[in-house]
Amino acid sequence: MAYRSFTHFLDALEQAGELKRIAVPVDTELLIAEWADREMKSPGGGKALLFEHPIVDGKPSEFPVAINTMGSRRRMAMALQVPDIQDVAREIQLILKAKPPNDLREGWNLLKQGIHLLHARPKSVRDAPCQEVVHTIEGGEGFSLGDLPILKCWPKDGGRFITLPNVHTDDPETGARNVGIYRMQIYDERTTGMHWQVHKVGARHGKRYYERGERMPVAVTLGGDPVYTFAATAPLPDGLDELLFAGFLRRKSIELIRCKTVDLDVPADVDFVLEGYVQPGEMQPEGPFGDHTGFYTAVEDYPVFHLTAITHRHDAIYPTTIVGKPPMEDFYIGDACVRILLPVFKMNFPEIVDMTLPAEGVFHNLVFVSIRKQYPYQAFKVMHGLWGMGQMMFSKYIVAVDEDCDVHNTSDVLFRLCANTDPARDTTIIKNPSDSLDHAPSQQNIGSHMGFDATRKLPGENYHRPWPELIKMTDEARAIVNALQRKTEAAKS
Repeated sequence: MAYRSFTHFLDALEQAGELKRIAVPVDTELLIAEWADREMKSPGGGKALLFEHPIVDGKPSEFPVAINTMGSRRRMAMALQVPDIQDVAREIQLILKAKPPNDLREGWNLLKQGIHLLHARPKSVRDAPCQEVVHTIEGGEGFSLGDLPILKCWPKDGGRFITLPNVHTDDPETGARNVGIYRMQIYDERTTGMHWQVHKVGARHGKRYYERGERMPVAVTLGGDPVYTFAATAPLPDGLDELLFAGFLRRKSIELIRCKTVDLDVPADVDFVLEGYVQPGEMQPEGPFGDHTGFYTAVEDYPVFHLTAITHRHDAIYPTTIVGKPPMEDFYIGDACVRILLPVFKMNFPEIVDMTLPAEGVFHNLVFVSIRKQYPYQAFKVMHGLWGMGQMMFSKYIVAVDEDCDVHNTSDVLFRLCANTDPARDTTIIKNPSDSLDHAPSQQNIGSHMGFDATRKLPGENYHRPWPELIKMTDEARAIVNALQRKTEAAKS
């Protein structure tokens, strides 16, 4: 059953022993972030934290703050309501490989997949929990962004930032919806920055409004079923509706409600909705911000979001996160994205066995991929293919290894990299778009990427000696020693 609300999800975490309640008052300026950073960097990602009495500018906030709610593999699986993330990947793989059934059992499995897809389609409602309380923003005093427990995360940040917003926009030409997560710096009680990097769909929608000379409606949702946030972060193929994907994941249609002051639909069960607009062409300096790169990103001009209304549930909880030097909560979200979408990569590249983005690479900087190698230069073929797929274009380093290498074991990958490569022969460097947040390239948004072929070499790859065999013990010897060790331990006890 899909989560009815963000509170429902937190209750499930608490029942599973995955939530800590913080009853003492804690300031939203640096202190919640420091507490959460310690928790995130504890073994396995620590626990989710619920700060029941956050302090904003010296005053208690009426809204509790939840953080690190998806900051472990277990909580990430709980967010998607599966025992293991691999269950979702297997379901996607079944759908991608669906073919006419040969018998009743296959027909029933295909029918169940079809039902899940039908559930993915959103539906409209007239009343919604997210509009139990409505504040329209008109000049003068009243409810504003200053009433929300928005964090200042790091000492040199340019201010407070909304760090877990689901930003809803529509393409003015096609009506296609996009939901993305873009940080929002608080400028004052009614305006924020909108960190639309040049490669993002939100920026593309804004450009089209600019070309039409029209104000761009924007809605920002916070909370609700955690699957909404996951779908907004997932590197989906361009044009695939994030809410459709979220409906598929939760196996239940998302109920949508029309906003009060802008012509956009948002999930009815979220905790907060910030309604407003971006005036194309209006820009304002944004930053610095302590980002997932582990460094502060520079001050740059970004669009300005103007608030027209805030609606929320009576029992709203403010969800947030912090980013910085890994591992952080965002690593577990990104790791789940890769594992769930691996069948899509395999559909395009059948030789791929497994793939991971290690925490040290802060998402885009490092990719390990294992392949079943059949012919010369196949590793380079896979690398170039990955660089051409959506956000994989930002991958600074790709290391390809053979199928018997565990890409989740960084030590094993580095062993293959050092043992199996001749740098002049086994590397390639290309020019490609780079992440806007990457400070290393000489020119922003454009940089070089490097691939390493750490697979065994074939004669067609200018290798003309026998390739040595990797040292491995026999299965029989392993089994005998395992039995002897168990016997020894039993004798001790």
